[in-house]
Amino acid sequence: MRPGLARLVLAAGLVSLFAVAGCGVQPSDAIPAGAPPSGSVAPTWKITLYLVKDGRLSTVTRRSARGPSQANALMLLAEGPTPSEQAEGLTTDIPRDAAPFSVSTERVDRLVVTVATPADELSALAVDQIVCTVVAATRPPERSAQVTVVGAGQSVGPRSCPP
Repeated sequence: MRPGLARLVLAAGLVSLFAVAGCGVQPSDAIPAGAPPSGSVAPTWKITLYLVKDGRLSTVTRRSARGPSQANALMLLAEGPTPSEQAEGLTTDIPRDAAPFSVSTERVDRLVVTVATPADELSALAVDQIVCTVVAATRPPERSAQVTVVGAGQSVGPRSCPP
């Protein structure tokens, strides 16, 4: 190798060495950060419920780990408003003893909701809450669906969700 070329290679090697060594980062051991997260993330669904505010129906969307079925929507409705919903002035007209609910389908656009109390003792607003919540939970949503509420040998409806 010629002396000029050898000096050039040596100089380039020294510059590279100083560039890597002189960056100011000190070597360190691995820093423990604990175990990585494990398990799967539970899916959540958006469920539409109809509660009451100022004497009128009010739409509320909740996230739930329960699937988006009519029965699950009615179960959430039976639980009443959450504390944060109550703080916003939301209430329910559905009596606690109306649950559990069951839903059966006569046709795609005809549903029957069975309640645990006499259906004719429910207020008109409570029936509308049930009707609108079950219609919203229908997959695919069938806005024109007719719902009959049945309980203790009494029935109310068929009704559709008021606009």
